[in-house]
Amino acid sequence: MADMENEQRIEDAAAEAAETADETVQAGSDALPAEAQASDNRQWFVIHCYSGYENKVRKNLEQRIETMAMKDKIFDVVIPTQEEIEVRDGKRRTVERHVFPGYVLVNMILEEESWFVVRNTPGVTGFVGMGDEPTPLRPEEVAAILRRMEDEAPTYKVSYKTGDRVRIIDGPFNDFRGTVDEINMERSKIRVMVNFFGRETPVELDFLQVEKA
Repeated sequence: MADMENEQRIEDAAAEAAETADETVQAGSDALPAEAQASDNRQWFVIHCYSGYENKVRKNLEQRIETMAMKDKIFDVVIPTQEEIEVRDGKRRTVERHVFPGYVLVNMILEEESWFVVRNTPGVTGFVGMGDEPTPLRPEEVAAILRRMEDEAPTYKVSYKTGDRVRIIDGPFNDFRGTVDEINMERSKIRVMVNFFGRETPVELDFLQVEKA
């Protein structure tokens, strides 16, 4: 089920790019490594691996490319990622989140020898394709994925949710406790209801000004 959902997400990204295909393909071409622009048979393919093992699979594949002298056939291994800012206990931490968990992109010339190297890499469990043949991504699909990696602003992840009790740790209401009334991810703001002189009063704060009580 997870594989089908992620494949659908890749297809959705391509559909978005297809609406303005000429413009998008040009944007994607600028983002691709120089080697991928050559007019030969190199294309982008998608391989499956277990979620959480993407970095290990990339490392394994890059080692095999080196030791098996396949740099002239396999050019780039990419894990689509996006920055995520995690806020916990009033502290901010930036992490990289995988856009398509369980998937790795490979830029290569598809031949029997190169495909043998890829599909037999430890951690690789399959590929996106029909039957026994991998299906290359269309240029607009690659453009959409790479543009998403470059253009999207970092997302926030917080440790509390609406209804949770939190403690304010900064500002004029420092050390007050209250209940989360609203979380605005776009503005990185949280509204907390605090008891002020016997009345419930809404206070708008930054994510870093509160921690879970």
